[in-house]
Amino acid sequence: MLPAIAVWTGTFIATGRGPWWVAVPLAGGVTVVVVRAARHTRGRPGARWGGGSRVGAAVCLALAAGLVVGSVHRAGLGSGPVDELAAERATVQAWGVVTADPVRALTSVPARTPGRAETMFVATVRLDGLLARGRSFRVRTPVVVLARDRSWGRLLPGQRVGLSGRLGPARAGQPAAAVLSVRGPPVLEGEPPWVQRAAGELRAGLRRASDGLPSGQRGLLPGLVVGDTSRLPAALSEDFRTAGLTHLTAVSGANLAIVTGFVLLVGRYAGLRGRALPAAAALAMGGFVVLARPQPSVLRAAVMGAVALAALASGRRRRSLAALGASAVVLLLLDPWLARSYGFVLSVLATGALVLLAPGWARRWQDRGVPSVLAHALAVPLAAQLVCAPVVAMLSGQVSLVAVPANLLVAPAIAPATVLGVLATVASAVHPPTAGVLAWVAGLFVWWVVAVAQRAAAVPWAAVGWPGTVTGALLLSAIVLAGIPAARRLARRPGHAAAAGLLLSVVLVVPAERPGWPPRDWLLAACDVGQGDALVLAADGDRGVVVDAGPDPRAVDRCLQRLGVREVPLVVLTH
Repeated sequence: MLPAIAVWTGTFIATGRGPWWVAVPLAGGVTVVVVRAARHTRGRPGARWGGGSRVGAAVCLALAAGLVVGSVHRAGLGSGPVDELAAERATVQAWGVVTADPVRALTSVPARTPGRAETMFVATVRLDGLLARGRSFRVRTPVVVLARDRSWGRLLPGQRVGLSGRLGPARAGQPAAAVLSVRGPPVLEGEPPWVQRAAGELRAGLRRASDGLPSGQRGLLPGLVVGDTSRLPAALSEDFRTAGLTHLTAVSGANLAIVTGFVLLVGRYAGLRGRALPAAAALAMGGFVVLARPQPSVLRAAVMGAVALAALASGRRRRSLAALGASAVVLLLLDPWLARSYGFVLSVLATGALVLLAPGWARRWQDRGVPSVLAHALAVPLAAQLVCAPVVAMLSGQVSLVAVPANLLVAPAIAPATVLGVLATVASAVHPPTAGVLAWVAGLFVWWVVAVAQRAAAVPWAAVGWPGTVTGALLLSAIVLAGIPAARRLARRPGHAAAAGLLLSVVLVVPAERPGWPPRDWLLAACDVGQGDALVLAADGDRGVVVDAGPDPRAVDRCLQRLGVREVPLVVLTH
């Protein structure tokens, strides 16, 4: 794992704020030192290039590789006409290819109306060319597109589009050459690749199959299966964030491990042996990648899922850890911007917890009489939550005090809901009535997940604010490290663990007396924006009228997100 950490460090430094060219001589210096040390050691009589020296050399070379690769990628974004036009905020006409699903987001647009929150669609497009200043440029660079038109939300990855708008600089550390704010719908050119069309049809089939479920279950089932949160209610999304369950709605290695594990189980029961069994698992993994769309985040999840599945199947933690490190190195060298991706960090940490901690904890519980299925169902989420907590705190600026018990409670329902959801998705293309029945059965498990999230979020002090900084993450890491011995002591006493689980179940599942915030059917809310005022009047659906906004648009944005407001038709400024 040390070379993987070194590559990670190198790519993180090279893709950061500092001048990228500094990383090149630094990488060269590290390489020269390693080579000279190796020659000096070999030239001395009796000296040996020992194991520690080889590890040190591997770490230094990995650091140099990360610095060079990250520098090359960052230099590619910072050169060419797009960077110059973005600095001038030029108006351009462009064409390119959508590379990721457009995401509906609540964002502030200070260039137009400071403090105003609007519903926008965020898409990543690889530009192939643009027209500006009366000249045509051929380029090949990614840009982030901000659009208000709802038709952007229906685009599929791989779709060629024509667009026009104003360029602006990208944020530091963002894997894009610029931000393009567009008006109006995209101009479609041809159709997406057949793989993306097939994936889109299957995802739409799952949404149709779940139409008969209640709103919370209807929005959550596609999110659990393929990460489609387009119909997830805003209030439920906030409950998931407070309860520490947001990771369930993102495609991860866990999804792939569940699907391929189910295929392996069915294959063994059907009599598959030898090479046929791993072939069936590989086929299932490939099909799931197509279903969830073969974009970088899903491919990353496929690699992590393969490592996690190998760890569970072999039980050899050292080999699995080495495979995890090798996978991280390959992914970072292919895409150094992953070093700054929270999703990548969480994937690696969660897989590492699954490899290092969960098997040992589950084995100890089994030795003390806990059934194998229950032991693994408890050990996996507990280990993942403890390891990922510091990164989640940096991402959300809060620590969920109910995350571990909430994840323990929903863990038994995730696998059946995911498997049934995948079966419903496949059946939707063959026999829609069968897909509807499978989705209804999956909805029973999803109901439990929704109930736990709502009850956990309603618990007083369910989440507390936490510094979303490196210092805050290090402090939380120290607390987690101190808490692991307590978890081990609890693992030695299954009776105490069962009693604690029962108590937490009562606290979370029994309706809390306090309704939590925001209350249901709210009409008027006052937002805490520091110095200043911000009031929100509820309109129909997910719309709200904002009266004043305070000095910091991020504060009112967070308030609007918690209220579930996604569209602001009117902003009233009184002073």
